[in-house]
Amino acid sequence: MSNQNPVFIPGPTNIPDRLRLAMQVQTQDHRAPDFVETFAPVLEDTKKVFGTKEGKIITFPASGTGGWEASVTNTLSPGDSVLVARYGMFSHRWIDLCQRHGLDVRIIECPWGSGAPADKFAEALAADKEHKIKAVLVTHNETATGVRSDIGAVRKAMDASSHPAMLFVDCVSSLASMPFEFDGWGVDIAVSGSQKGFMLATGMAILCVSPKALAAMETAQLPRTFFDFRDMMNANASGGFPYTPPLQLIYGMRESLKMLFEEGLDNVYARHFRLAEGVRKATAAWGLELVAQSPDLYSDTVSAIYVPEGFDSNALTDHAFNAYGVSFGIGLGEMNGKAFRIGHLGSLTDVMVLSGLATIEMAMADLDYPITLGSGVAAAQEYFRSGSATPMQSAA
Repeated sequence: MSNQNPVFIPGPTNIPDRLRLAMQVQTQDHRAPDFVETFAPVLEDTKKVFGTKEGKIITFPASGTGGWEASVTNTLSPGDSVLVARYGMFSHRWIDLCQRHGLDVRIIECPWGSGAPADKFAEALAADKEHKIKAVLVTHNETATGVRSDIGAVRKAMDASSHPAMLFVDCVSSLASMPFEFDGWGVDIAVSGSQKGFMLATGMAILCVSPKALAAMETAQLPRTFFDFRDMMNANASGGFPYTPPLQLIYGMRESLKMLFEEGLDNVYARHFRLAEGVRKATAAWGLELVAQSPDLYSDTVSAIYVPEGFDSNALTDHAFNAYGVSFGIGLGEMNGKAFRIGHLGSLTDVMVLSGLATIEMAMADLDYPITLGSGVAAAQEYFRSGSATPMQSAA
């Protein structure tokens, strides 16, 4: 029966029955004339979630990592310099990907639990008088630490030095869950995936690309085949794919967008804040601390929580799964053994989150954590009772 329990990992997220059914389609001919009627609206409607009118939506059968690779290989050349801050596992992995592609990666080291350092970006860009830095790479929502960075502040830092570098943003664990303003923040490439806020199975990298980034393709010399923007856009123009598309995910994406728009994006964002705040209230009641260093950095999709000194966070998440059949996020990188994560994004309601809080509380009590059983649940209950609960039928 444990497979009926929701997961509380920061992705892949719980898949609503409505979307599972939408993806259960018989094989279709993706080269048939009517495929464009299915696919073209998906590309157009996804723009609304990114917050763009000018950006081009490009998808690949891949996870977010494939989207990272596509963003780099289509716009840069061997030896190009990129500027990136390392403040979590996913910014670290993006750095690794760029280094493997022969790029000159200029790294700003930051404490885990902090966010993108706009001031340090400003200093580095101002010092780059020859404009060797071709792109600034930022992780919007660092899933390992539960930190959301201020992308608008990074753009202001770039503009302050009149630097022509492109701005690439990883929004895999934030898009369709927290506000994203591709046009407003001056983003050039944003990378997301199907398995988080869109509530689908893993397997579709979803990118939004600015005209400036598309123009960079003309001089980019890194090799690409499967992830070639031009091949994909040329095929998409007539409603096709340059190779076999993930048809089930495309059907799922069409239905996911309907769900998001039925709830209303502002309501989706408000619901995620509400669920996140309930988890934060519970964390405070337990006497535990978030990895995120300050409230302005708190993520609304995942909370990373330090365990007390002398406890092993991996033992806690293992026990929650083995004893109660519920999955929570393990500690990644520097957080390994030190913190566990509660994912609160996608298809979740107040009641579902309360079940997760109750479960991790039982697991902590079983392992003799210095908490009072029921304290976190009660704190979240009081918070959720302070306003109207999210109706089940409207939860995306």
